Amino acid sequence: MKCPYCSHEELKVTDSRDSLETNAVRRRRECIGCQRRFTTFETIELSVEVKKRDGRYEDFEQQKLIRGLEAACRHTTISREQQIAIASAITSDVMQRQLREISTTEIGDMVMKSLQGLDPIAYIRFACVYRRFKDVKELMDAIHCIRPKDEKKEK
Repeated sequence: MKCPYCSHEELKVTDSRDSLETNAVRRRRECIGCQRRFTTFETIELSVEVKKRDGRYEDFEQQKLIRGLEAACRHTTISREQQIAIASAITSDVMQRQLREISTTEIGDMVMKSLQGLDPIAYIRFACVYRRFKDVKELMDAIHCIRPKDEKKEK
């Protein structure tokens, strides 16, 4: 690596820390030549393919997972930090399993499991898109899955 300011090749790392949002390591570096500082991000390149419903394959992208969570969690009690933490946990799980391929069904199930206990509205929003409900009965079945146990006993 070279300094982006003077192209000097000798650099020293002054600080390193994990970045939750990008699943990367953030490093502050200082050029030995010009003493200027800059930041770099080191990420693990995932070689996991996601099998779509129509049979196509796409590269796994944590940012796409975050965008889906943002849409489901808009105007709910789930914060941006929680959304990023959910996406990071799912990404870590996929990486630890050392899979070459994962289906959208598996990813969707992981997201739904994470959302189910956090916020019922976010869970239902995500379920509506992910499960593609065909009628109101399917939606009602999903709602019954998240009702508190006390409420289920009363009915």
